[in-house]
Amino acid sequence: MHDKVALVDYGAGNLKSVENALFAAGATQVLVTSDPETVVSADRILLPGVGAFGACMNALSGIDGMVEALEQAVLKNARPFLGICVGMQLMADHGEELGSHKGLGWIDGVVKLIEPTDPSVKVPHMGWNDVVPTTPHPLIVAGEAYFLHSFAVTGVPDQHVLATTDHGGSIIAAIGRDNMIGAQFHPEKSQAYGLAFLKRFLEWQP
Repeated sequence: MHDKVALVDYGAGNLKSVENALFAAGATQVLVTSDPETVVSADRILLPGVGAFGACMNALSGIDGMVEALEQAVLKNARPFLGICVGMQLMADHGEELGSHKGLGWIDGVVKLIEPTDPSVKVPHMGWNDVVPTTPHPLIVAGEAYFLHSFAVTGVPDQHVLATTDHGGSIIAAIGRDNMIGAQFHPEKSQAYGLAFLKRFLEWQP
């Protein structure tokens, strides 16, 4: 696995944990970068994310040329792309966390507060939970992963929902189309399941 993997640094992700997990999964070249040119030249791209949707989108947009570089690499050059947690949520049209904020718009969907049907179920959704595949995809298998989020992507077309989980109701756990995939769970915190997921991403030829 000698591909050059760009791990986008926009001040909103647990970069060291993700970097370490990528190396443990077999990556040999991980570039933690806020340089748009490095992103465009990468073979694979990861967009992590921790925090509020609007703040993350503002931070990403605040790096001159970064959104354009991601669009060039992912949409035009069809490089394999993985969004993690808020990095997945940013793939949607917009988010409703602390106001209404425009996302990247790569997959139809809206990020909304989790509202469990059972009042005893607490938000945030935190801890281990099942990943249940819904649409066949080479990266998604059944298992348990680690989640930590209060908002979730909703309104995604069925063909782009790859997996769900349950937390007082069904929650989208993974989305994707073409050369891009998003995981609401944290593979870097999901031990063997997460490392196997990242290994499949590193080997993926969409």
